[in-house]
Amino acid sequence: MGKTFVEKIFNANCNSIVFAKPDIVLTHDNTASIAETFKKMGGVHVNDPNQLLIVLDHNAPPTGAALANDYQKIRDFAEAEGVEKFHDVGSGICHQIMALYARPNMIIVGSDSHTCTAGAFNAFAAGIDRTESAGLWKQGETWFRVPESIKVTLNGKLPQHVYAKDLALWIIGMIGSEGADYMSIEYHGDGVKTLSVSDRMTLANLASEMGAKNAVFPADEILHEYIGAKTEGIWADEDAVYAKEITIDLTQLFPVVSAPHHVDNVKAVAQVKGTKIHQAVIGTCTNGRIEDLRQAAAILEGKTIPKGLQLLIIPASKEIYLQAIQEGLIEIMLEAGANVLSTSCGPCLGTGQGIPADNVNVISTANRNFKGRMGNKEASIYLASPATVAYSAIKGEIADPKKINANDIYPYKKEQSTTIDIDESENRLEHKVWNYADIDNMNTDQMFAGNLTYAIKSAEADKIKPHLFVGVDKHFTEKATADDIVIAGANFGCGSSREHPSVGLAYIGIKAVICKSVNRIFYRSSINQGLPIIVLPEAVDAYKQGDKVNIDFETAKVFINDKSFTFSKLPTKLMEIFNAKGLANYLKNFHLNL
Repeated sequence: MGKTFVEKIFNANCNSIVFAKPDIVLTHDNTASIAETFKKMGGVHVNDPNQLLIVLDHNAPPTGAALANDYQKIRDFAEAEGVEKFHDVGSGICHQIMALYARPNMIIVGSDSHTCTAGAFNAFAAGIDRTESAGLWKQGETWFRVPESIKVTLNGKLPQHVYAKDLALWIIGMIGSEGADYMSIEYHGDGVKTLSVSDRMTLANLASEMGAKNAVFPADEILHEYIGAKTEGIWADEDAVYAKEITIDLTQLFPVVSAPHHVDNVKAVAQVKGTKIHQAVIGTCTNGRIEDLRQAAAILEGKTIPKGLQLLIIPASKEIYLQAIQEGLIEIMLEAGANVLSTSCGPCLGTGQGIPADNVNVISTANRNFKGRMGNKEASIYLASPATVAYSAIKGEIADPKKINANDIYPYKKEQSTTIDIDESENRLEHKVWNYADIDNMNTDQMFAGNLTYAIKSAEADKIKPHLFVGVDKHFTEKATADDIVIAGANFGCGSSREHPSVGLAYIGIKAVICKSVNRIFYRSSINQGLPIIVLPEAVDAYKQGDKVNIDFETAKVFINDKSFTFSKLPTKLMEIFNAKGLANYLKNFHLNL
């Protein structure tokens, strides 16, 4: 029987637990917090400075004295530890900088959910949390569960005015934001050869919005030309076994958007055309490359954006910024009325410049449109390709870059992952059980606002607690106590890799979270904090407000009134981390036994 890409790179069958040493460990502005956790683990000097890639990008340039001081601590740390792959403010967004280092056959991890972008380079690349990054600094190795794989076969070529972003959103709408939960996505077919490395980075980047662990492309001539060398990669066998297979005819696609407030709420541009917009954003790690800026400039050239509309342009790196200047793209954009910002992530996660006002519509090339994602939960965000964003900016309303009166209708209806209106004042606590069973896709922005990510370090658990679940339940921080149980819906903990929610829940002493399904990084983060996550959809379906819930970890059973439900225990090696009350305590006293 043949093997998939991930089975080959880890030399193990799917669902096996393996330990491996990543080639690259990426961190960014969160490095200061990671360094504190590293010291708590008993770390003095990093195990292998050559593993580390550190980029200051998420809130760059720093917007306050505290963050500026953290940046200086990171610079001092990188110099003291001999970290050669250190990139200071203005160098670029970390996932674009990764393109300088990612190569076929590598194993790459990073304390950012969009680390999967590097899969475009035929590398295994996945997000982890801050605590695990600190553990890697000390130990050099970590655990991986070899995922099942999805085979996506692309046939044909994208039509004019349809781009990789449209394709990525098309797939997300087709399978849902948890449709590839904990899986590896492999891209196959003759259509792959029509996609540039930039296109592949966009597709790999958005794998995290499908719930995937990683996405990967073959090491073909397109990649060889990009990196300037022919490198032997790893690829799946023809008779590899997949959990799911999808075939897409690229010629049949048309421009689409993700409508508020979830990335899998996909519609044809034609279905939402005419929607007034107040702000447009072109950039981020998803679509800030030179090809993206060229597409936008071609549409903006000779035009002027309407009065009252704000157009923000954020090149993904200094090199791209310089190239855009040399090609005259920046001049075109400025003359059209755009603001060109310093290279950073800022507007995407609601930090830095570009936070929208109340009751405005934003169209953006970013990767998430959760309520509050851009720093204001009263704004609505649409996601689209650079071409759609640029053309919409000129029109002052969502407009089709095909420039025709199309009647396209996106063919897939979202049957799950529904976003509901949340009453934050509703009483959800009874018998020490917090009932969020009706809320799918409870994301980390709702659990802990993105604009607090660098104001409060993940090591400051007592400071995290007052902000937990504020976007869902205003009572939680006031009333949550040790041994409470949280009941949640599907795709719990989706979104950012920030570990603050799991740190805060563990600090309170939450007995367990019982959910229908859980985001991969959040699940991993919870293990690292010693917070039990029990995936047991039948128990969630059986629970009714007011039921009494008990958990017996020894027998692996959940009791709801007089009914019992059995859950799966963690593997022995991971139980050691769990029993030590988290990875920091475990590594302070033990070493991983390989």
